[in-house]
Amino acid sequence: MIDALRKFLETKAGFVLAGVMLVVALGAIVVAFQSTFGETEAEGFTNTRDYIDAETGKPFKYTLKAGDSQPVDAPSGKKSGYPAERCYWTKDGKPKAEPTLVLLNLFKGNNDPTFCPDCGRLVVPHNPAPGPGAKPPPTKQEYKPSRNASQER
Repeated sequence: MIDALRKFLETKAGFVLAGVMLVVALGAIVVAFQSTFGETEAEGFTNTRDYIDAETGKPFKYTLKAGDSQPVDAPSGKKSGYPAERCYWTKDGKPKAEPTLVLLNLFKGNNDPTFCPDCGRLVVPHNPAPGPGAKPPPTKQEYKPSRNASQER
């Protein structure tokens, strides 16, 4: 039995088969090592976030690392990267699937409320995605009268 295997491996077909099996075995070892010691899919999903460069206003992906502080290094080369908030609304108050990334005014040193540049609706920290039957956030025009009315009381 072993002599027959040895003779087969000495042939060209046997040599190729042995090479293929070696490559498959090495691939399995690499996959096993990565799944044991590498980052899980869930870790990658939670550690990679959307940021906006306050210098350029452009969004970018950033992978959080231990010891990071805000702001993070941005593509402009400066420490001007801040977490982006997502706005899931359209101008006419309907939900949309692909969000607009928004930089909150508080990261710009401005205490005024932030409104989405795409739909003009209020964006707050940890901005919620629309759920079933959710009302859209107010627009700038809708927000000011209600805010002034509450200040007059």
